[in-house]
Amino acid sequence: MNIKKGKFLETILVEKRLEIAKMTEEQVGKVRQTYNFYNYLKKHSDKLQVIAEVKKASPSLGDINLEVDIVDQAKNYEQAGAAMISVLTDPVFFKGNIEYLREISENVQIPTLNKDFIIDKKQINRAVNAGATVILLIVAVFENEYIKLQNLYNYALSLGLEVLVETHNKAELEIAHQLGAKIIGVNNRNLKTFEVSLQNSLDLIPYFKEDNVYISESGIFSANEAQKVSEDFNGILVGTALMQSENLEKSLKDLKVKRKTNEN
Repeated sequence: MNIKKGKFLETILVEKRLEIAKMTEEQVGKVRQTYNFYNYLKKHSDKLQVIAEVKKASPSLGDINLEVDIVDQAKNYEQAGAAMISVLTDPVFFKGNIEYLREISENVQIPTLNKDFIIDKKQINRAVNAGATVILLIVAVFENEYIKLQNLYNYALSLGLEVLVETHNKAELEIAHQLGAKIIGVNNRNLKTFEVSLQNSLDLIPYFKEDNVYISESGIFSANEAQKVSEDFNGILVGTALMQSENLEKSLKDLKVKRKTNEN
């Protein structure tokens, strides 16, 4: 589906509401047992930790790796030392599927993140039942709807999920802090234009809080970019670079650069 420049998020949300309208209301089960992601990042702060993403396609790049065996890819991520696996479940724009999350969660021991534009409890229940231990909530999606964001955040926590709260700028970071979010992402991709700049992450560092953990997302392809954010971020979310890598183990290990922090 083609999206007009500057209308990425708007177009995606229109489609997402249609998807949710057809979605079955699932009886929520129990969250899959694994380690607590926040605690893991705090404990393993000597190196930049990697959230490795299973992503077949994206609106900005088109097809990335359609032939990939998603379970093999996920197992390889786990074996190479990923701290968590992110799974795209949006079918229209990212060629994802909720079944990918289910299959991967059944075959790995580490946390899995349901990466989607989550705006409804139906999606959260479905994420739990598909094996997710962490969900994504994007502040930009809830423009002027703080109460809705807060309700979904609290609901996810009440089920035993962890939540990665994604931000793009100082105003959104303040909202994430106000929510009480412990795991906060800074996306280097502008959701309106889909342009990417690592400067997005660097600009927000002065506003970080000590107790939280921070993840730099998008636009990280090598140890060079990883190094730039390693001092102040606990982890990075990497999809395209790993999906296209010819030596996955080496690529992932190269991204786990040593961190200079006050915690060490």
